Amino acid sequence: MVKKVYLDYAATTFVSNEVLNEMMPCFNTLYGNASSIHSFGRDAAAIIDRARDRVAAAINAKNSNEIYFTSSGSEANNMAIKGIAHAYANKGKHIITSKIEHQSVLEACESLKAEGFEITYLPVDKNGLVSIAELLHAVRKDTILISVMAVNNEVGTIQNVKTIAKIAHENGIFFHTDAVQALGAIRLDVQDMEIDALSISAHKIYGPKGCGALYLKNGIKIEPLISGGNQERGKRGGTQDTASIAGFGKACEIAIRDMIPNQQKLRVIRHYFLDKVQENIEYIHINGDPHQKINGTVSISFEMVEGESLLMLLDLDGVAVSTSSACTSNALQPSHVLKAMGIEDELAQSTVRFSFGKNTSKADIDYAVERLVVAVKKLRSISPITKAGRR
Repeated sequence: MVKKVYLDYAATTFVSNEVLNEMMPCFNTLYGNASSIHSFGRDAAAIIDRARDRVAAAINAKNSNEIYFTSSGSEANNMAIKGIAHAYANKGKHIITSKIEHQSVLEACESLKAEGFEITYLPVDKNGLVSIAELLHAVRKDTILISVMAVNNEVGTIQNVKTIAKIAHENGIFFHTDAVQALGAIRLDVQDMEIDALSISAHKIYGPKGCGALYLKNGIKIEPLISGGNQERGKRGGTQDTASIAGFGKACEIAIRDMIPNQQKLRVIRHYFLDKVQENIEYIHINGDPHQKINGTVSISFEMVEGESLLMLLDLDGVAVSTSSACTSNALQPSHVLKAMGIEDELAQSTVRFSFGKNTSKADIDYAVERLVVAVKKLRSISPITKAGRR
């Protein structure tokens, strides 16, 4: 029997038992509609209120009413970017973001561009960090929003969010960050970091899929994406998914409670994995900032290897990895993140993302690296690119 090893936690995580136990009563016992005024509805509303408090506490929001539940991190990104842009269009139509954002940010910006907004896409350096000098140069009098992700989903680089937010506020600009990959990996404090809007998602922290949240600082206007009800204080119509929201709240509580031991374990696993790979495989490149990075994500380019082929061979051996973000994994083009970092197309297409979670063991790493060594050797033996022709 083939051993199964999951190394794609950046794409999604399993639902933890603690979270599942929190959700279960909402399916068949506390199943009321939270908008109903009878006792069944009030019970559901109380569950949602408790979850809202937990999410707010996880990011140190000043008030729980600054948390709006959505269907995903992607919806939260769209809600923030489009919502703020439309609400403040009379003040300006210029938005700044980076070239390495998640597709939900990039495509939301492109949608606004079609409406007449102007978008500046900031370049990044070879490690995936946004240039502060380029940001300062891009700021204009009509700039109303800056959106830069907290942690990159492909290479794990941590952006200088607090510095970027400070620049935004010094120029009277709102600041939004996609923190989907950051929650549970780094400390998030929206007050200390001066964040106006922040997107997060449950399924990245051992919560259910189909549930996200937008933090929106009180006093900031937003035009709703979804009309049709007064749920989420009129900002997002639609019956609330009580079970998923309850799970999200519990997942946030656990993520903060266990963050230090989890990150210590992931740091050990990361170093163990990299040591094993570097000892056994030549001609590799580790992408992202060598220091300013999260522990759970490693991006490696393997010369003379096609990334999709490597992924498929590993999958046949029971090892699950990815070549990029799960949201763009079906695209044939090289990763836009790696291209923005200056990595040539050929090398970008030889890149695989390995991401670890709370259940990843050294035994898992041993098996994964063993199969990786075999797969790389096999692919290089049939590669048209020879060692003499490598970079």
